[in-house]
Amino acid sequence: MFGLIKSGFKKVKNALTKTRSVLGDRLRGLFGQSIDENTFDSLEQILYEADLGTDLATLLTDELRTFIKKTKHQDTASLMNFLKGRVGEILDEPSDIAERPHKKGEPFVILIVGVNGSGKTTSAAKLAHLYKEQGKKVLLAAGDTFRAAAIEQLTIWAERLGIDLVKAKLGSDASAVIYDAISKAKAGGYDVVIADTAGRLQAKTDLMHELKKVDRTIKKQLPDAPHETLLVLDATTGQNALDQAEIFHNFTPLSGLALTKLDGSAKGGIILSIYHKMKIPIRYIGLGEGVKDLSPFDAAQYVEALFAE
Repeated sequence: MFGLIKSGFKKVKNALTKTRSVLGDRLRGLFGQSIDENTFDSLEQILYEADLGTDLATLLTDELRTFIKKTKHQDTASLMNFLKGRVGEILDEPSDIAERPHKKGEPFVILIVGVNGSGKTTSAAKLAHLYKEQGKKVLLAAGDTFRAAAIEQLTIWAERLGIDLVKAKLGSDASAVIYDAISKAKAGGYDVVIADTAGRLQAKTDLMHELKKVDRTIKKQLPDAPHETLLVLDATTGQNALDQAEIFHNFTPLSGLALTKLDGSAKGGIILSIYHKMKIPIRYIGLGEGVKDLSPFDAAQYVEALFAE
């Protein structure tokens, strides 16, 4: 068990290498100099550039200034430990999202939403693999019927992973595809249904109406579903990911977030920014291209990796 935890931390640490170079490494360099007002200006800039956002960068800078005045501590270790502790406390704050009820014996329905290019369809497949590894009987639904590439991509993943898939022709009614998937899941004793959806944010109004239609369709069969509405965000987009979270949450209340492409981003601080502002649980993080590289989010591992030397 300890080996698995250690291995998981190593993956997170490796994925956050670029973020750590613009956050932890620069902070240590900053705190290694004499502390004056310029230090706090530089600190706020570093936090902002790591995509913690203006509000959180200002808050942490002000809190560190107060900490130094009260304790007189100015050594690098004390200042790093203070920031590390505060980041951990922020991620430990209670979520604003209530758990959705799920009746035993019914399939657990997960609706995957997000813009095209965020890794949404791939994440649906990787999540299906995670559940299959747990011994669950999983069914995928190719609900992004507006993109031939999405249907084809999910078909390839389903065949590769040995997971059943419900799909239809390009341009079909997405709600009908997901309806059929839930019908099959109920009849076939499936534990989990994971439904991909369209991601045309440039046509925001049409997309959100489509998602509401999908939601209504699901509720006709399972009134408490979807049991999870998971927004997939591309971490490399930084603050734009926060904008997307706010838009989607306004139209289709979210229950969780998945941040992909952390391994290719220097903007891993966006996790903090989004959680601080929206209090939506971070469920998963993408640490690479492999099928096993979508991992459940562990706040303690994330904080350790963010500040590791």
